[in-house]
Amino acid sequence: MGVSNQSDIVELGPDDRARTWERLQKEHFDVVVIGGGVVGCGAALDAATRGLKVALVEARDFASGTSSRSSKMFHGGLRYLEQFEFGLVREALRERELSLTTLAPHLVKPLRFLFPIEHRVWERPYIAAGIFLYDRMGGATSVPAQKHLTRSGALRLAPALRRDALVGGIQYYDTVVDDARHTMTVARTAAQYGATVRTSTQVVGFLKEADRISGVQVRDVETGRVAEVQASVVINATGVWTDEIQALSRGRGRFRVRASKGVHIVVPRDRIVSDAAIILRTEKSVLFVIPWGSHWIIGTTDTDWNLDLAHPAATRADIDYILEHVNTVLVTPLVPDDIEGVYAGLRPLLAGESDETSKLSREHAVARVAPGLVAIAGGKYTTYRVMGKDAVDVAAQDIPLRVADSVTEKVPLVGADGYFALANQTARLGERYGVHPYRVRHLLDRYGSLIDDVLGAADDAPELLEPITDAPSYLQVEAVYAATAEGALHLDDILARRTRIAIEYAHRGMNCAEQVAALVAPVLGWSDEQREFEVQTYLARVRAEIESQAQPDDECADELRLAAPESRPELLEPVVEVR
Repeated sequence: MGVSNQSDIVELGPDDRARTWERLQKEHFDVVVIGGGVVGCGAALDAATRGLKVALVEARDFASGTSSRSSKMFHGGLRYLEQFEFGLVREALRERELSLTTLAPHLVKPLRFLFPIEHRVWERPYIAAGIFLYDRMGGATSVPAQKHLTRSGALRLAPALRRDALVGGIQYYDTVVDDARHTMTVARTAAQYGATVRTSTQVVGFLKEADRISGVQVRDVETGRVAEVQASVVINATGVWTDEIQALSRGRGRFRVRASKGVHIVVPRDRIVSDAAIILRTEKSVLFVIPWGSHWIIGTTDTDWNLDLAHPAATRADIDYILEHVNTVLVTPLVPDDIEGVYAGLRPLLAGESDETSKLSREHAVARVAPGLVAIAGGKYTTYRVMGKDAVDVAAQDIPLRVADSVTEKVPLVGADGYFALANQTARLGERYGVHPYRVRHLLDRYGSLIDDVLGAADDAPELLEPITDAPSYLQVEAVYAATAEGALHLDDILARRTRIAIEYAHRGMNCAEQVAALVAPVLGWSDEQREFEVQTYLARVRAEIESQAQPDDECADELRLAAPESRPELLEPVVEVR
């Protein structure tokens, strides 16, 4: 099944959900992938495009963990050059170029950066040498190479910076991506090539024949139904949950994963006057100031996290850290009231066998931890495709038939084919649908060549082409399309991941929860009681999140987040069972 015929694109809606449950129970799969983050979705796409029969199961939603809470950059990792991780940077830059030009040009966009120079004499040649190496390793293939700026030139590019905060600057390019939409699009592409893809489907046990893993037991967390899924090999791609799933299999892992918390804040675009993103060095790492629509995303922090993995909480200290560091260079300091959104995510970093010997890394590792069970962890968002390929390469030894080589570097994600031509036709598309060209551009950069599918959903209900009342960046039809085609099952799936309303508006989606719930209730078959449950659950979760961000430490913040209700009430703590 090809992706060039957009009318045949697989829709991950309620009907598909019923079909996939039947397939999970009845079919024998070559590969079952656990985890609907970008690595799991990438592994499912890699396996499916090799001609394998694939199932992907995710306990919550696509990208509901780490993959929706990144710095929103699809980048090579300039700072890793200082750690001499040249291989990682070269690999990431190659992947960045592939996505920018071929795999996902509708989602991955060039982004101009300013690197302010603070010290005379030594810093400019030192940073310039690093960026020169970055450019030569692939960073300047489709974007301009570095450009040196005087202090006046840097301040013209970024007037928000204090004059005494820099002596000059270097301009270079990287990329930005909507991480949650990208991950969901990878999952849809896997489904397009035949993968059975299902969210709200939690692995609660492993099946075993003799000494080998032969599949998984899964639970539909919407209904409580349980099924057994037979497979030649299982890939554990659960990120920060890697150790928990490993324990569920009653096997000893080859590596451990340590969770590191990263926090970002979102402020209005007019609070920082700059025509470029800004990268700032801190005593620990770097701080990014990234343009994001009509906002800036600023982060990140880097602290150990040993509490709830599903809902990491930002604290007052995290937010103060970001404000303190960014304000050292701004003419007009940011204050807490400027903040419209906050989000916290966990990086799954590889750790050694003990704290004394551990070396946290952004490299990834793949291991066959038992016959029929492969685990992959570590890495960075940009290298998801390579991680998926490597996981399937290792899994191949447990698959009885011959496994073809990976082809995903030649497989555009759904929405990519035809994107560049459509980007030149925004006026025509606007006239056809009665939508302003700027809105068409916004839609193309979210859906690519699937824009006709999205806007076509309003053919019989033209009122859906009106904006969501309290989140006017998005059309009502986008919420409906999230439920009919993009696998959204709950209000937070739509407000936090299919759209980014939860971080882009000061009300964090609370003001439009009722309207969006009413739009998708007919699609998802919600009764009035279910609709009210969805709204109240979302409101409670947002209130808990906001309150947690005023707490002094992780423990207090985590306690508040844990007290809020789950939108997936049947979600269980893993029950260790091997059959």
